[in-house]
This record gives sequence, C-alpha cells and structure tokens, in this order.
Amino acid sequence: MRRLPPHTGRRFGTAAATCALALVWTCAAAQTPPASVTQQPANEQVIVPQVERRSLNLPKFPSNDFEVGLFAGTYSMQDFGSNAVSGVRLGYHITEDFYFESAYGRTKVSDEAFRQIQPAGIFPTQTVNLTYYNFSIGYNLLAGEAFFGRNTAKATAIYLIGGVGSTKFNQLRRQTVNFGWGVRLMLADWAAAQVDLRDHVFSHDLLGTQRSTHNLEMSAGLAFYF
Repeated sequence: MRRLPPHTGRRFGTAAATCALALVWTCAAAQTPPASVTQQPANEQVIVPQVERRSLNLPKFPSNDFEVGLFAGTYSMQDFGSNAVSGVRLGYHITEDFYFESAYGRTKVSDEAFRQIQPAGIFPTQTVNLTYYNFSIGYNLLAGEAFFGRNTAKATAIYLIGGVGSTKFNQLRRQTVNFGWGVRLMLADWAAAQVDLRDHVFSHDLLGTQRSTHNLEMSAGLAFYF
C-alpha cells in the first residue's frame, strides 16, 4: 500500500477550511442589504393621490318642528251632559319622541236635567259657556305604519300626553289637570290627522260639596307642520 507524504494531509485541511470560510462570507453578504438601498416603512403611502377638493352646498331640509292644529269633538262634563267642543292647538317638537303642546278649547254645559227637578237650575241660564286652556308634554310611544292597499303606507304613532291648565265656566275658574292618549296618522310630511281622548280633572262645589270631577273629551283634528 502506497503512503501519501505527510504534508499532503495538511494541504487538504487548509483547502477545506478556506472553502468553509468562503461559504460563510457568501451567506452573510447575501443577508446584508446594500448600503445604498433604504427600506420603506410598512405604513408609508407609496402613491400620494392628487385630488382637488370641491366645495359642496348641502341641501336645506325643513325641520317641521312647529305644529298648528284644529280639532272638534265631544266634551262630557260630569253631571252636566255632553256638548260639542272645538279648539286650536300649537305645538313644538323637541325630538322625535317628545313635544310640547298648548291647547285652547270651547264648549257649552247645560243644567237642563237639574231644571226638571229644580226650576231655578244651577246656572243663571240653562246653558253657559265653558272654555279651557292647557300646557302639556307629549311622548310618542309607538311608531308604526298603516297600509292602504299594496302600494301606499303612512306613518303612524300612538302618543301619551298630559299637562296642567285652567277651566272657566259660570264665572268660576278652576285649575285643571289633563291627561290622555291619541293616534296620529301622517298624511304627508307637513300634515297629519289625529284622534285624541283626554280627561280634564278639576274640582267645583256647584252641587253643594267640593269634589273632584272627571270630564272626558274625545276629538279628531288636523295638524300642520312647518
């Protein structure tokens, strides 16, 4: 068997070490970016759009917060029968749910039933005028729609209302509390029809004793918004 000279093994070892060092340097050079190349941040916008902003004139829609309405119906005064009533209402809608309302109504009351027993009656005349005004706050409780056929729908709302005011009749003026509920049907953005049921509570002593009475009013009317 032929034996290699001793210096041959050292030559092969040196060559292997040189190749290993060259391989490590090549990998390091591949992972290191050139000094002239700068990395872009991930969140930096590359293309900046050149958009010219236009000034817009926004349309002005009417708020329709104010309300004017007319109503008519029946007013039933406890112990003195029922008579026709009519009046006017003014309102201001604070939000879609709450609104203020002031109302003025006029009707007549009669003591005809008492004159059959007592000819002198209760009032100076058989019929006297009754007027009232009140200030109330309303709340739209249930909003919905009413359908008329397949293609027509109108917005509706059931509301609660209550407030204080004054009632005048037979030269007497009585503080009054009113409360009730109603249904509103929107005919258009600026008009509505509504049916209203309220109780006007005040006290009097026309029959000899001071007592609180409940006087029901049922009415229907139209409201206009602006």
